[in-house]
Amino acid sequence: MTITSRGFGLLAGAALLLLVGFRFGYPELALLGTTAGIAVGCAVGNAAWRPRLDVTRVADPDRVGRGEPATMTLTIRNSARLRSANLVAEDRCGSRPVPVPVLRLRPGRDTTVSYPVPTHRRGVVTVGPLRITGRDALGLITVARSQGGTAQVWVHPRIHPLTATPAGVSRSMDGRVDKVPQGSITFDSLREYVVGDELRRVHWRTSAKVGELMVKEQLDTSLPRIVVLLDNRAAAYPRAVDGVVETFESACEAAASVVVAARREDLPVTMLLVGADPGGEVLDRLAATQLTPGARGGDDDPLRTATLRLRQERLGDTLVFLTGPAGRADLGYLNGLRSAYPSVVVGVFGADGPTPAGGAGLVVVDAADGAEFAAEWDGVRRW
Repeated sequence: MTITSRGFGLLAGAALLLLVGFRFGYPELALLGTTAGIAVGCAVGNAAWRPRLDVTRVADPDRVGRGEPATMTLTIRNSARLRSANLVAEDRCGSRPVPVPVLRLRPGRDTTVSYPVPTHRRGVVTVGPLRITGRDALGLITVARSQGGTAQVWVHPRIHPLTATPAGVSRSMDGRVDKVPQGSITFDSLREYVVGDELRRVHWRTSAKVGELMVKEQLDTSLPRIVVLLDNRAAAYPRAVDGVVETFESACEAAASVVVAARREDLPVTMLLVGADPGGEVLDRLAATQLTPGARGGDDDPLRTATLRLRQERLGDTLVFLTGPAGRADLGYLNGLRSAYPSVVVGVFGADGPTPAGGAGLVVVDAADGAEFAAEWDGVRRW
């Protein structure tokens, strides 16, 4: 609740009129002061009234690619029984205010407003809450309240079609990948039995120990397993224009393109981030990820930690590392992964010149943006 300058003036005038009227015996002035005080009191009472509004919002769709259209539909219903709502409302769409008319909304009625959500930048756009501003007829007091919750629109990176996919290091037993001579199905993990599982997959010894049926999960090691490592260290992307680092946006587009291409071919794919990871589904993580501060080099370098984890866990057989122009000085960290990952591909975005391979067996792709990376990726002979 905020008292306007007009309200302060009227309140001061009421006090002055009452003081002069009672002090010097002028009933007319006292009456005017009383009237002014009553006006301020009525304004306070009007501001104390809370409108009963039900606010619902629906994003259609709530997950889009960068540049694709998305619409937010806001429905406001007056749940009061007697009083109409006559307010000024404003919705927040990211950092942009959106005016919402709530004028003469009768009890039991609703109004619907739709507006586009900006998707020109990758990220998570938070929409809401609705901010309702009310004021009395004389403009003495203004009150602002937040109504309803918020919604999020996930703007994923652009996806560039990739026609080529890694062939792996062994033959696929179902014929999908056949450039290498052999393959196998191997044990991966145990899980609880669910209706529909084949009984021949039940691991009876473990089931007897834990007291419930446990089923063996098997993994086809013949399928190529792709690991995408996205460098989100701010030190690897030194060039920012108007707060946007386009080289990092291109790296995110490349990561999304590789993940989507692998899923299209039913290939196992894992995505890791060098810096802070927001968590969630892969494309949602790519929408929410941001550059994290920190110095390059030394024992505290997050890239060193990430490569140590990759060496210990051996998450796949094809490693795709995506970084910026300053990150190509750190390719030495990848040389130690050649024994664990037979195929290592490095994507460097925004470099001034060609990037040296940095070690035997590394395939380096220099690209200016995501579209150029897709073209260079499809031209890699190793696929």
